[in-house]
Amino acid sequence: MTQWTFDSISALYHRDLLSLMFEAAHVHQKYFNPGEIQVNHLVSVKTGGCPEDCHYCPQSARYNTGLKKHALMSREEVRDRAVQAKAMGASRVCLGAAWREVKDNEQFDRVIEMVRDIKSLGMETCCTLGLLTESQAQRLKEAGLHAYNHNLDTSPSHYSKIISTRQFEDRVRTLSHVKKANLQVCCGGILGLGETEEDRIRFLLALSQLEAPPESIPINTLYAVEGTPLADQEPISIWELLRMIATTRLVFPTAMIRMSAGREKRTLEEQTLCFLAGANSIFIGEKLLTIGNPLPEEDHRMFAHLGLTSKAPFASCGSHAATPH
Repeated sequence: MTQWTFDSISALYHRDLLSLMFEAAHVHQKYFNPGEIQVNHLVSVKTGGCPEDCHYCPQSARYNTGLKKHALMSREEVRDRAVQAKAMGASRVCLGAAWREVKDNEQFDRVIEMVRDIKSLGMETCCTLGLLTESQAQRLKEAGLHAYNHNLDTSPSHYSKIISTRQFEDRVRTLSHVKKANLQVCCGGILGLGETEEDRIRFLLALSQLEAPPESIPINTLYAVEGTPLADQEPISIWELLRMIATTRLVFPTAMIRMSAGREKRTLEEQTLCFLAGANSIFIGEKLLTIGNPLPEEDHRMFAHLGLTSKAPFASCGSHAATPH
């Protein structure tokens, strides 16, 4: 396994964009079928009222964003959403709750049952519920959870400028608990938080220094929401996004790389370039937690135009070896 350093990642990141993308595409084809995309559906099972102060998040109770809060959904509601997602072509359902941390109570018990219900449909499940203890991670694993998402968001040095209610090390500790429970680690970041290129490189370095490399890496771009501290932040360019996806593919050749928040604002042509640069996973559905996402029919048309198919649930990551051309 490559021992990445700041300088070695920086050398990749600063290559001319076309050669960077060509190499990323070659590596992608070595480990994956480039015509196959993992399709996920994200359900906000509990929305709003989060005590954290993440500067980008409309779900923080500290900001007036006009968000309509709702309590934890019922098992029946979530199962219905999973059935709909499966009909749309999703193979994984991700459950997100606006909590700072998981608490051992009736609500967590209900999430455990939601995981069991989705597993019974033959679908992968992922949760993003906040900070997690080792015993809680083990309970989720025993219920049939496939993966746990907990993003680092940005570099260790930029982190305190974006969030003050928890530490970067808190996130790393939760990821350690996830790995010890033998769950897949889903861990990514957000571009456009006012970070520098050095921060982006140090974010990738931090990912590479986790106990085990993440099996999936969401690459979000800031969806600026009125009322949050980052509402006026300038959006990043497609060229910055492509450079980050391609570098991520080279540093993590066997990971699923997800185009996540911000995809709604990208054209079909721009999304196609992202797939060429090494992205191979998207979220389907009109909403991504509380923000916009392309309509399902738009994604179906995109798949038809590009000849893409949906990755089957539980198929191993990084198992495809393409025939050289």
